Amino acid sequence: MANSLEVPPYLLQPLIPRIIAGTVTCAQAFGSEIYVGCSNGELLRYALQPDADPTKLDAYALLSQQSHPSGKQIDELILVPCIARVLILCDRQLHIYTLPSLDLVPNTKPVRNVEALAVDHNHLQRPAATSLTTRATATSTNFPTERGKIDAIDLCVIKRSTIAMYSLGEEKLSFTREIPFRSGSLRAQRSGRHLCIATADIYSVIDLVTAQMFELLPVTQVEVTAGTIKPHIVVISPSEFLLLSWTGGSTLGLFVTGDGDPVRGTLEWPAYPVSVCLDYPYLTTLLPNGTIEVHSVETQTITQVIPAPDFGEGGKPGLVSCLAGYAAPSSECRDKMRKVKVGLVRSGEVGLKMDDDKVHESQNEEVEEEKDADSVRTKKRTRIVFEDNDDSTDIPSVSI
Repeated sequence: MANSLEVPPYLLQPLIPRIIAGTVTCAQAFGSEIYVGCSNGELLRYALQPDADPTKLDAYALLSQQSHPSGKQIDELILVPCIARVLILCDRQLHIYTLPSLDLVPNTKPVRNVEALAVDHNHLQRPAATSLTTRATATSTNFPTERGKIDAIDLCVIKRSTIAMYSLGEEKLSFTREIPFRSGSLRAQRSGRHLCIATADIYSVIDLVTAQMFELLPVTQVEVTAGTIKPHIVVISPSEFLLLSWTGGSTLGLFVTGDGDPVRGTLEWPAYPVSVCLDYPYLTTLLPNGTIEVHSVETQTITQVIPAPDFGEGGKPGLVSCLAGYAAPSSECRDKMRKVKVGLVRSGEVGLKMDDDKVHESQNEEVEEEKDADSVRTKKRTRIVFEDNDDSTDIPSVSI
């Protein structure tokens, strides 16, 4: 059995060489499209396009660009493929757009005074809606063909003193109920009935059915300058979260259930991570020194360490997890093509021809199987996108 360090699970691959429309603040990807939000309110949509030269790889090209009506910074993009919607958080307001065209959904008012947003992680993993496959055009490359039901999704909007619960379908956003909560929420993740939420000081978990809350873990166990340590919450499974806590000399990662019980072992980093992403069974973290550490969730061991891309002076890279995966150009299919000898049969040699046909049929099956396998590898399930806060942005991906 090969050592895990000899078979690294990730590699870096440039996807968008340069973005000049604005400073990138968030990004997400699905299928063969990448969506980018900027500090000046610009929304960019890129699609994977074939190159005119058949010897060159496909490349992502700008498909559309539009401005958010507020002109304010786009803080977060959440893709919801099961209902073909995009949730956009901008200027503390939640707006709902269509996927993939990025059109505002009509007759839907924005939700205001939003401090944090949490969509049920289980619903984000549902198969894509049928409408995503039927809307594909010559200028919009194909999305994954797996289709799902048009069921509404559940989400929590954390405001100054309450947690508001909503249900979102293709047609409308419906308010369901509200739970009182203290102010100062910075981050939240939801998985089913459990909401894990963090302020600047402490992580808590809330049972959304009973409205019971339990405090779990301090964000930092030592005194630090305000704003230097930002909480990280990662959904690991339908009822499991990962929480990060700074000890002053290192960072601990603790796995807890929705009931607040510890599970698995403990992760540790030499510094406080800038970003944390899950691509089960791997957990990927970007550290302040620019390195990327990949841990196994199951064994809590490091499986790979890779350097982050060089964004130049002023660049602030980050990691973003893309739950449904997206396509990345690959040369594996072309590189693994091989010549196969095919014998020629002269007329009249029927017996020989029948034997050769069996051999040729077997060879052809092998070639077709290899081509099919490589075609699948051409569209990798890439999970992680880098963001940057520089005016000229290079967005690569980390892919399996």
